[in-house]
Amino acid sequence: MARWEPDAAGRLRRAAVELFAERGVESTTVAAIAERAGVTERTFFRYFTDKREVLFSDQGQFASGFVIGVETAPAGASPLDAVADGLRKGIGFFAPENRQGARVRASVITANPGLQERELLKMAGVSDAMAAALRARGVTEPAATIAAWAGIAVLGAAFAAWLDEAETRELPELVEEGIRELRALGLA
Repeated sequence: MARWEPDAAGRLRRAAVELFAERGVESTTVAAIAERAGVTERTFFRYFTDKREVLFSDQGQFASGFVIGVETAPAGASPLDAVADGLRKGIGFFAPENRQGARVRASVITANPGLQERELLKMAGVSDAMAAALRARGVTEPAATIAAWAGIAVLGAAFAAWLDEAETRELPELVEEGIRELRALGLA
C-alpha cells in the first residue's frame, strides 16, 4: 500500500465509477475499488456502506444547493421563480470540468435498473425538499409540489442535454433554456 494520500473518498469515487464503467457494477468488488484507489477495504467502509453508495454518497450536499436557492429567493417571488433560483444555485454542484465524469456516471446508472431507481429516488428527494422550502415560504399545496416537480423536469432535461457528447453549451445555459421553455408552455 502506498503512503497516505489526501482525498481518499474522492479517489474511491473515481475508482468505483471507472471500474463500474469497465466491468459493470455487479462484477466490481469493493476490494478492486479500494485497490485502484490505493487504500484498504477498511478505508472504503469508513466512507461508504456499500459499492453502490459511492454513486450517491453526496446526495445531501447535492440537494442543499437547490433548497438554499429556493429559501433565498427574493420575497414575493412566485413559486416557479423561487424554484428557478433553486435550480440556478443547485447546478453549482456540477463543475464544468467534471462533465466527462458525469457522463460516465450516467452511463453506469443507465446500465443498471437498480441504480436507475436509486437515481429517481434521489431526484424525488430533491423535489420534496424544494417543495418543503416553498411551503416554508407560504406556498400552499398543490402549488408547492407542482412547482418543485416542474423544476426537476427542467433540471432533468438540461442535465441530459449537458451530458450529450454533441452539446457544447454549459449547464447554466441549458437550465435557463428549460426555464424559458416551461414559461413558453404557459405553465409558469
